[in-house]
Amino acid sequence: MRGFGDLEAVIMDIMWRRESPATVRQVQQQLTAARPVAYTTVMTVMDNLFQKGYLQRQMTGRAWSYEPSASREQYTAQLMRDALEAAGDQSAALAHFVASMSESQSQMLRWLLRRRSAGGR
Repeated sequence: MRGFGDLEAVIMDIMWRRESPATVRQVQQQLTAARPVAYTTVMTVMDNLFQKGYLQRQMTGRAWSYEPSASREQYTAQLMRDALEAAGDQSAALAHFVASMSESQSQMLRWLLRRRSAGGR
């Protein structure tokens, strides 16, 4: 798994913020409020995101309705796992990551680890 391209990231941000599936037209209209983007460009990018597994779709009337395959948090967690697996020295990579955390992030990590050790999820 890798990061998104610029337009992919903007489209995924729109999709993650939505509470319901969206058609290409709905996403294109939302995008053009900030910058002009052709319908066919949005359609191609959303189809690419579908092909890569980031979006799922179903036919609604005559148009595809898209929704994210995973939450933003699940995607972020996968990126973190992939980065750790790619590290030459995972222990050093984790140490650098933890050292860069804020105090509140560090407390959250400790709480999550205690919860995991206690058998909770």
